[in-house]
Amino acid sequence: MEQISRNMIDQAKLDALLGRAIGDLSAGYGGVMVSLGNRLGLYKAMAGAGPLTSRELANRAGCAERYVREWLNSQVAGGYVIYHAVSDTYELTAEQAFVLANEDSPVFIPNAWAVPASMWADEEKAVEAFRTGKGIPWGDHDGRLYCGVAAFYRNAYRGSLVSEWLPALDGVVEKLKAGARVADIGCGHGHSTVLMAQAFPASQFHGFDAHADSVATAQKVAAEAGVAQRASFATARADDYPAAGYDLICFFDCLHDMGDPVAAAAHAARALALDGTVMLVEPFANDRVEDNVSPVARMYYAASTTICCAHAISEGGRMVLGAQAGEGRLADVFRKAGFTRFRRAMATPFNLILEARR
Repeated sequence: MEQISRNMIDQAKLDALLGRAIGDLSAGYGGVMVSLGNRLGLYKAMAGAGPLTSRELANRAGCAERYVREWLNSQVAGGYVIYHAVSDTYELTAEQAFVLANEDSPVFIPNAWAVPASMWADEEKAVEAFRTGKGIPWGDHDGRLYCGVAAFYRNAYRGSLVSEWLPALDGVVEKLKAGARVADIGCGHGHSTVLMAQAFPASQFHGFDAHADSVATAQKVAAEAGVAQRASFATARADDYPAAGYDLICFFDCLHDMGDPVAAAAHAARALALDGTVMLVEPFANDRVEDNVSPVARMYYAASTTICCAHAISEGGRMVLGAQAGEGRLADVFRKAGFTRFRRAMATPFNLILEARR
């Protein structure tokens, strides 16, 4: 590499870049602390308790005080916990508890840290994939990936799927209330399927996923939720599940992972009832790279590099969309699959909710 002399450096730009890099490094360290706080029940022990000393928190959580004290100070430094210097106590505010302690909150974040943990664990696989061009199937990743993705999306879906996303589709809620057949493609652990089954007891829901272990977990999730009689699950690819005249076919954050998304969309066209609807939920993205410069886009591009694109390539990679495909490329997929109507139903900072009809 050509030697870079000191006089070539803009000190202000260097300082800004270094500050960003240190901030990112700090966030990585902080993620380990968040995961520990979640697993050890420290956040839950603080929620609603008011100011606590480190010893009081250690007793509540059944942990060693010296470790708890250092962990608390890391939380104060990161802005996740409030410190009261006069009383030497620590407090979790209502807002902090909503993000860090309430597992049912739509913005509960600790479980999401399992995803980058899995990415680090799979680093050697990623290095080999870069050098060889080979793919990495979903099932070959570190086990924390599946739990992290499922838990993170479960809460987002719980907060928006039934109350906002389905009502944004034309006439779909009315069909679900009356009794409809629904397919959830790439259902993972089945949280989206179960949420819909709970909300619409007159309808039948069928979840399909190529990952057998996820399907087994989904069956347990449905049983625990008491909806196993109307929410069934089977192992199947996105282009070979039974084409049974579904009124609604859903793809929740999964189409971009598929090696041939056009084939998946074409199979959905065959599997739909005459006036059926496809609901496509994808990570939010604009159509141009220069318009996808944000913390959320960076997160999605990073996951896409080692997880989404890697799986699509493992399936043959006829069209590797990636997690930042954008509405324009997704619309083109469905046009090629024979759909004549495609529209954005709504959008959030994290997702595009799209509707396709034949």
